[in-house]
Amino acid sequence: MKHILLAEDDFDFGSILKQYLELHGYKVVWAQDGKEALKLFSEEEFDICVFDVMMPKMDGFTLAEKVIEINPETPFVFLTAKKMKEDKIRGLKLGADDYIVKPFEADILVLRLQNILKRSKRVQAVREEIIAIGDYKFDATNHCLKLNGERQKLTEKETILIQYLYDHKNTMIKRENLLNDVWGNDDFFSGRSMDVFISRLRKYFKQDKKITIESVRGVGLTFNLE
Repeated sequence: MKHILLAEDDFDFGSILKQYLELHGYKVVWAQDGKEALKLFSEEEFDICVFDVMMPKMDGFTLAEKVIEINPETPFVFLTAKKMKEDKIRGLKLGADDYIVKPFEADILVLRLQNILKRSKRVQAVREEIIAIGDYKFDATNHCLKLNGERQKLTEKETILIQYLYDHKNTMIKRENLLNDVWGNDDFFSGRSMDVFISRLRKYFKQDKKITIESVRGVGLTFNLE
């Protein structure tokens, strides 16, 4: 049974979501403000988190930042009534796996969570050995990159993305394929999120000149590894 942390301050909406998710076989812990959610996250292990953006005591964006500090491997989704493009981009830049604008059908949330959890299984299913990527050591199981004794902690999405790029190294990866396989869709906001993550990976691998991520505008990219 997958364990979900739901942070939603609207009592009626939160009650409905909790009951609906439980009907679909999830174990749900519900917090009605950001501080309560952070406390629960620090005390228990969760498979995925669902955060409302506008909450008392601590907003969803701040909550997500603190959750990442505790455990960057846990995927999370934002729920919000705000339709501002800047807010959605901010959420995806934080590493959100999805950003759902209210109102929405509960079935949509369930399907999105199912897809995210399926993608998350890729991390658990990858080879257990540490992979050499140029001068780096990639440890997918423990979500980290190692170089000369230094350790770069990775979020779950960063881990999935590196594994995907490594599995398709030295070949042109179409942008829409990468977005659909890793983000679950190829819409504008996912594309912006992907660009942020690719920029982040370039920084992670910058100390090894044998590794490059080459983008071809409008086509895709190549993860070049000599």
